[in-house]
Amino acid sequence: MFCPFCGAQETRVIDSRLSNDGSQVRRRRECLQCKERFTTHETVEFNMPRVVKSDGNREPFKEEKLRAGFLRALERRPVVIDKIETAINQIRKKIMARGEREVTSREIGEAVMCELRNLDHVAYVRFASVYRSFQDVEEFNDVIEGLKEAEPTGE
Repeated sequence: MFCPFCGAQETRVIDSRLSNDGSQVRRRRECLQCKERFTTHETVEFNMPRVVKSDGNREPFKEEKLRAGFLRALERRPVVIDKIETAINQIRKKIMARGEREVTSREIGEAVMCELRNLDHVAYVRFASVYRSFQDVEEFNDVIEGLKEAEPTGE
């Protein structure tokens, strides 16, 4: 690792810690030449499967699109960003665990719906309305009734 301050090649690791649910290593380093300290983050680089769209086109998996969908559905909702990142990581891990070279956009959409259902019901309904192209109020009602039936009654 090159020192970002003086460009020297010799640095030493002072401290290493797991972060981001254990999927990332945070290292505190010190340059042996100029003695400046800096932090690096180490993550595993995966080859994600390609996404097969509903029209048959294939494109690379883009975590940014997944995050944008979550953020759009959760706009103005009281959900902590860490929970959103955890949900995104869960979806990414599920996709990777399958070990397939391709995944359909429908499977990704269903995984997003599952995570949103656990995070925030309003965001879930928002996403479902766009994802499933609701045509009338009755479709909204069906989804809301499904949420009510799934909730414990507290009796």
